Amino acid sequence: MIRRTFNRFSGATVAMSMFLLAAAAQADDPGADPHAQHRMMMASSAGVTQSDAHYTIPSNVTLVRADGKTVSALDAIPENEAVIVNFIYTTCTTICPLTSQVFAILQSRLEAHQLKAHLVSISIDPEQDTPAVLTEYAKRFHAGPTWSYYTGTTSASVAVQKAFGVYSGDKMNHLPLTFVRPAKSADWIRIQGFPTADEIAMTLHGMLDKK
Repeated sequence: MIRRTFNRFSGATVAMSMFLLAAAAQADDPGADPHAQHRMMMASSAGVTQSDAHYTIPSNVTLVRADGKTVSALDAIPENEAVIVNFIYTTCTTICPLTSQVFAILQSRLEAHQLKAHLVSISIDPEQDTPAVLTEYAKRFHAGPTWSYYTGTTSASVAVQKAFGVYSGDKMNHLPLTFVRPAKSADWIRIQGFPTADEIAMTLHGMLDKK
């Protein structure tokens, strides 16, 4: 069930989309550029949609945090905390930098909205994204103590991706998705597109109001 549609782009999204459209137009043979399909997919996104969802975090999967600590997926996405989750990979040049920048801003916007939530970014390219690589990526986006990055084995990453319905079999084809869940709740909101940090915070606020 679709809950809400934002019929607008933020200024950053418009600028990024224009850049990507231009890049795609310059490619005489999109098939020759492994990033072309990814760019065009992002550039063609229209608005932001939200839908209700229910996800079961796999209890038998372990992930590795950027500091090297191995934790269960259930601990990485703790039930007793509000969480906001996305999936990224560090060599991505299109979707991931934009969604990561939104998370960077979201850290302060949650505080401004008097909300507490743990931000979780999970790599869909665990072979490349070692804990050390994720640590450097986290520094790039000024990740604070409430924002954790995770990697792990390929099978662990795939298991969590499948649990959230995001697995595509090819990292180039992943969609811009954000997942929001209050503490001690089975209800998630799946956001597709490029919401602003304030819109994500408002989504969480609205879910808390309904509890």
